[in-house]
Amino acid sequence: MTETAPGTVPADDDLPEYPAPRSGACPFAPPPGLLALHDSDKTVRRVRTWDGSTPWLVLGHAAQRAVLADPRLSANIGAPGYPHTTAAMKAHAAEMQPSINNTDGAEHQRWRRMLTSSFTRHRMEKLRPEIQRITDDLVDKMLAGPNPTELNEALSLPLPSLMICALLGVPYSDHPFFQEHAGVTNALYRTPEEAAATTAVLRRYIAELIEKKMDDPGEDVLSDLGVRVKEGILTMEEAAPLGHILLVAGHDTSANMVTLGTALLLQNEEQLTALREHSDDPAYVTSAVEELLRYLTLPHMLARRAVAEDFEFEGETFRAGEGVIASLPAANWDAEAFPDPGRLDLTRKAGHHLAFGWGPHQCVGQQLARIELQVVFSTLFRRIPTLRLDADLEDLTFKEDSQAYGIYELPVAW
Repeated sequence: MTETAPGTVPADDDLPEYPAPRSGACPFAPPPGLLALHDSDKTVRRVRTWDGSTPWLVLGHAAQRAVLADPRLSANIGAPGYPHTTAAMKAHAAEMQPSINNTDGAEHQRWRRMLTSSFTRHRMEKLRPEIQRITDDLVDKMLAGPNPTELNEALSLPLPSLMICALLGVPYSDHPFFQEHAGVTNALYRTPEEAAATTAVLRRYIAELIEKKMDDPGEDVLSDLGVRVKEGILTMEEAAPLGHILLVAGHDTSANMVTLGTALLLQNEEQLTALREHSDDPAYVTSAVEELLRYLTLPHMLARRAVAEDFEFEGETFRAGEGVIASLPAANWDAEAFPDPGRLDLTRKAGHHLAFGWGPHQCVGQQLARIELQVVFSTLFRRIPTLRLDADLEDLTFKEDSQAYGIYELPVAW
């Protein structure tokens, strides 16, 4: 390999742009340009991103598991070479408060330990009856309401919003406020000023809730954070960003997954029929959800790291100060890990997918997301067996401009 300074490439190197555009013919699949790179004989290569930087792109499933577990890569978005997704993130990276999503090693483990007891599999399973009750209630309202309807408004957003509000101790009546600001947080096109303003508003909102719970605690995550602030374990400047991250991630990604997964299933009648027939089989439903997570891979811009120290990887030299992008959709469509990856197969053993990331920064709320999706997809099509799209696929607007892939509006009828 020709040696160059960190973050640079030979002048004559013709680099592919990242991310590549999706195909309107198959908007559920990763971009054709990304899949074409995957079909080459290199699992690691340079790409050019929106700001002209040239990070390494890691494509293979096994390669991503290795690199995302490597302590020589940093999740610190303020580190030299970190490949930012947006101008807004880049502009404010240096002033970002340390938290669970941008720290490494022992410091990251300190943050993660504060949340593990709140999001254990056992504790999330205890929520299943309540998730089922809420889902049935929302489907009842759908059936009693206008036909056709818009699925995001009727089901996809209310369910995870209600659940994350209950877990965190956030009033659900405030959901229009935080859903609007979450949309700004995840949008790629927002200016640095807009992103900073919405972040400040949400963190001030969370801080005020934590302050109230310090005097009147409940059985929720924000109350737990309030106890730690009182004990001096956390400062309010640390607690508020943590609550902010959980609130945004806890409802936006699950909501997008419900809508996108519904649209995909409605395009695959054979698979949908099988899901209806096995909707009372927990093992089948579990398998189906894992395959949907693999196939769609909502965090389509992740995962991103900065190289903290030089090391050799897959025949290349990663140098300190360079960026690395582990393209999760590419890993989940790696034919070596998932034979015939473009075929949706709800019976596939897909539990080793990377839709929740890998390594120390795996999504802390993944068990809640899984249970929500298992309940929704086993309930919705059983209770509304004639559900169908009320629009042509080509008329839907997909969220290529968001860090969490999805569909802005999904009209459905029955």
